[in-house]
Amino acid sequence: MKSSGFVEVDLFNDDINSVDHPESIHFKGILEEVAEDYHCNLVSFDIKHGIVIFSFDNDELTAEILTVLQKNS
Repeated sequence: MKSSGFVEVDLFNDDINSVDHPESIHFKGILEEVAEDYHCNLVSFDIKHGIVIFSFDNDELTAEILTVLQKNS
């Protein structure tokens, strides 16, 4: 499976440091729904001290996410 690069977003409080945290689980579900809409897969998902790191196997989706993040930074 091809990964098109990682997206890293400082999204949560520092105390959220596990993929098993309820907020992490909820966000991962959102990413999986987006992947389904784009007919691709969420190939990685991790969270460290509130920073979410994820990737899809779809370059177009990754590019769209990066564009949205740049516009909102």
